[in-house]
Amino acid sequence: MTTMRSGSKPLHDINTTQNNKKNNSSLRRRILRTTRGRRTRIGDSSSSSPVSSLDDVENDDDENKKGDDANTNPFATTLFAGALCCCIFGVTDVRVANAVTENQLLFLEAWRAVDKAYVDKTFNGVSWFKYREQTVKNTPMPSREDAYEAIKAMLKKLDDPFTRFLEPDQYAAVSENTMNANVSGIGVELTIDSDLSVKVVTPTIDAPAYVAGIKPLDKILEIDATDVTGLSLYEVAELLRGPQGSDVLLKIEPSATPGKTKNLSVTRKQYAVVPVKSDLCTSKSGGDSIGVVKLQTFNSLSAAKTKEALSDLAAKGANSFVLDLRDDSGGLFPGALDIASQLMKKGLIVQIADAEGVRDTFEVNGKPLENVYDKKLSVIVNKGTASASEVLTAALRDNNRATVFGDEPTYGKGLIQTIVPLSDGSAVNVTVAKYQTPLGTDINKVGIAPDKKLPVGKDGQIMPAKLDKIPSTNDADASVLSFCEYVSSLEDGTF
Repeated sequence: MTTMRSGSKPLHDINTTQNNKKNNSSLRRRILRTTRGRRTRIGDSSSSSPVSSLDDVENDDDENKKGDDANTNPFATTLFAGALCCCIFGVTDVRVANAVTENQLLFLEAWRAVDKAYVDKTFNGVSWFKYREQTVKNTPMPSREDAYEAIKAMLKKLDDPFTRFLEPDQYAAVSENTMNANVSGIGVELTIDSDLSVKVVTPTIDAPAYVAGIKPLDKILEIDATDVTGLSLYEVAELLRGPQGSDVLLKIEPSATPGKTKNLSVTRKQYAVVPVKSDLCTSKSGGDSIGVVKLQTFNSLSAAKTKEALSDLAAKGANSFVLDLRDDSGGLFPGALDIASQLMKKGLIVQIADAEGVRDTFEVNGKPLENVYDKKLSVIVNKGTASASEVLTAALRDNNRATVFGDEPTYGKGLIQTIVPLSDGSAVNVTVAKYQTPLGTDINKVGIAPDKKLPVGKDGQIMPAKLDKIPSTNDADASVLSFCEYVSSLEDGTF
């Protein structure tokens, strides 16, 4: 699995959290403003001419001392003042005559972004201040590409697949995809496993990868005959990109058949990311109405669309609800908070610890949806349920608000990232916090175990992957059922 970090101190001290509002407000801003970061203008991206000497750059002798303390205590406070583009040298260091170039300043900007926000203040055992000093002294960075490579090399030292560098076009694409409902590609969420292989978190429902049969935990071994082992996620993304209508050949190792491989040809195309789908189903006896909401991602529209769907189903007479989070790999963290508040009248949603070990909690806003929050609720999960989906699942279960159904634990991503934009249009995606469930459970790399197995109908009907009926020529295939047909095959009161 990935080398995601977890498990420092238990986050049970809620009173301490509530009395620490000053530090907590900083953490909340960092988490909730997931695409905002400090910016420092360093000039034209193509220039590598000197802009200052080291004597003109802020002296960080005091910060150097603080950094040494932080490397021995992962919970030490390491708050810094001043611009991002600062350069450090010890008190006994002799100032070098060489000037700092704009490209080196960009490296320093990225360094500071990680230094201020990264969740692990041991920096994976790296002497973080010394690394900055040595890199600035020994790496000229004559071109912007050299600066990018230096930043990537620095982040690689952290051994954290979620903390990574985004070049300007990559950052622009990420920003567009977060806000845009129409995306072009094959539609698959990926991560890097501990053996440096590329693993599928989940395919996007109805996207080309999903249609081609790619499943959560499948490994992608080759893309168009190129071995992807050891490549970064963004290098893999570059290989997957291509013109709409073009084919990409994938060699995969299905999770269902370890050690065996197969080739899949997937056609790139534009697909719509519809965050929420819903339907009103009828129980077997016809006496109950079950409102089903399928949440496919947490983007900027998810919370509002979920609210619309739940309210509409309640108005139509739903007396119980099903929230389907299968293959939802997460997304914007605030969406999980908002949806939890729609479904619960009171309660703790999640506990957070940031880089300084600050404890913080997020509670519901006390404004639940009428005729929804007090109705029976079931949540459906699978291995593709990850990140923000797990936050929501854990909140509903730990507060005894919902029963969780599934045949396997969820993915187990208990870390939170924020994107810090840099001044040339690039950005650094930094792991800034880790979370635990309301009851203090750390689910990172473990996941959430369901309360119950997926129910099976009287005649062997199994739960379909989608709400809509799936066309098939095989009449014996139970998966051709629509979700409502499946619900009507179950005993009354199942959901």
